[in-house]
Amino acid sequence: MIEELSNINPYIERLLPTLKTLPPSYGVYIYYDINHKVIYVGKAKNLKNRVWSYFRNSSKQSAKTRLLVKKIYDIELVHLKSETEALLLECNLIKKYKPRYNILLKDDKTYPSIKITNEPFPRILKTRTIIKDGGTYLGPYPNAKALNEMLHIIRLAFSYRTCNLNITLEGIKQKKYRSCLNYQLHLCNAPCIGMQTMEDYNKTIQDIKNLIKGDFHSIIKELKEEMMLLAKDLLFERANDIKQRITLLENYNAKSAIVSSNIKNIEVFSFISAENSIFFNMLKIVNGRMVGSFSTEITKKLDETDEEVFTQAIVQMRMKLQWEDRDIIVPQFLELPSDYVKQIVPQVGEKKQLLELSLHNAKYHKLEVAKKAALLDPDKHWRRIVEIMQKELHLKEAPLHIECFDNSNIQGTNPVAACVVFRNGRPSKREYKHYIIKSVVGPDDFASMQEVVFRRYSRLLHEDKALPQLIVVDGGKGQLSATVEILKQLNILDRIAVIGIAKRLEEIFFPNDPIPLCLDKRSETLKVIQQIRDEAHRFGITHHRNKRSKATFKTSLTEIKGIGDKTAQELLLQFSSVKRISLLSLEELTKSIGENKAQIIYNHFHKNI
Repeated sequence: MIEELSNINPYIERLLPTLKTLPPSYGVYIYYDINHKVIYVGKAKNLKNRVWSYFRNSSKQSAKTRLLVKKIYDIELVHLKSETEALLLECNLIKKYKPRYNILLKDDKTYPSIKITNEPFPRILKTRTIIKDGGTYLGPYPNAKALNEMLHIIRLAFSYRTCNLNITLEGIKQKKYRSCLNYQLHLCNAPCIGMQTMEDYNKTIQDIKNLIKGDFHSIIKELKEEMMLLAKDLLFERANDIKQRITLLENYNAKSAIVSSNIKNIEVFSFISAENSIFFNMLKIVNGRMVGSFSTEITKKLDETDEEVFTQAIVQMRMKLQWEDRDIIVPQFLELPSDYVKQIVPQVGEKKQLLELSLHNAKYHKLEVAKKAALLDPDKHWRRIVEIMQKELHLKEAPLHIECFDNSNIQGTNPVAACVVFRNGRPSKREYKHYIIKSVVGPDDFASMQEVVFRRYSRLLHEDKALPQLIVVDGGKGQLSATVEILKQLNILDRIAVIGIAKRLEEIFFPNDPIPLCLDKRSETLKVIQQIRDEAHRFGITHHRNKRSKATFKTSLTEIKGIGDKTAQELLLQFSSVKRISLLSLEELTKSIGENKAQIIYNHFHKNI
């Protein structure tokens, strides 16, 4: 047994005493490397089963997990009473040690908070540092722009001090302070010189606290009552000041996103899956109003499932932003303790709409990240797309070179075909080809496809040029079978992957497989195939229209050898009819179209004279 385990971990002999005495209880396990650096932190309902699972069935583990297990030099255990304790301790330890193999949020910055200082006349500050100094901290806020806007509204709607004076009641009595410019601007009521009592000032601070928490209704109601009392006492100037504050708060309140009239306080979480990560979004609802929204990409470190990454993200972000609502909305039930949160998976109604809103934000963030990646490093972006295509289409090699065919004809007239070429996921327009169908009579798509495919690849073979890794055929089983037959004749079917894409349901067909592949409509692979198909159709239909327009413009002039459409059009525009052109002298024709072409037309109409 030791020999077998030593292949998994070279330090197994020193680990065995710990492994053999593992308890079947709740807890957290910490893995250290040989330098006594924390490399992984995990939680478990049963420490014995969970820790041993790393040292069993290594063949089923990912390469990253096997590498982690090889580096484990020491194991530390923390025994706990509940799953929730284990969950929160795991999150704290990950935050503290930032282990290499744990899921970590990319966005590791400190978010701003609002601080209300612990002073006789408190101040309101924005800070990114939270210290135990008796102050009240509201937040943190992931959206700094929204926080700044709120602070701006508070500054305009309420009068409070922003100075750094250490104001005390004793100092006010002794007249140690002087009022500043803010008093003259009505931004502060000058409590420093006794113009505002401590009780009145602290009432203003309490109103600001309630406003930050989203309680607009009660504050506006109180201000309206105060305004009516002042108006009743004929203090119209002061009543007008309060009216302006009410208007300011009502306008800001109207701009804020009211997402529910029935749901008061709740948190919403959702995610969109990607290749090696998830795109995570969370919303904070307070008094039916959305006060916070945050999106980020979280990369998988080992062989975690999307649900495991999502669960860890929820715990980490709730702790980081100090969100503590009992109820959370999620798209599916997760392995979270019932005494930690109450999970809601809505099917209909306002809660379902909130979940869809969160999901929309996660999708939008995914698109934004993809756009930025494409702009900053387009080659890396397309390499990733090509790798995804290889995986989803089950190809032997990455489709760096793709070709697509499309036929165009109307009731068998002017049949043409197009071949477009994509390299590294992008169109290579220099290599596009047009084909005029020569051997097919009537509207026969299958025969036309066979002719074009044969002409294309017999020529590439003859010229000893590289073949594509993937051929995309615009059509279903019939077009695909016709293409496969020609590739067999050329003995290159085993060298090229070929697929067909049906227009109606966008299904992907493979040779000798009656069941099509239905990719997710959001799949990047399907989008690239659709782009290639649409480009082939555009290129082919353009050529077909040009050919039809040329065939439409026919006169006795265009039948003269050496006279093209352009020359015929010039003469007809100038002289109106072929008959008048036939009566022109050589000199008149020369003035219009030049000596050589004039001689050809003159000879044509005067050959029997």
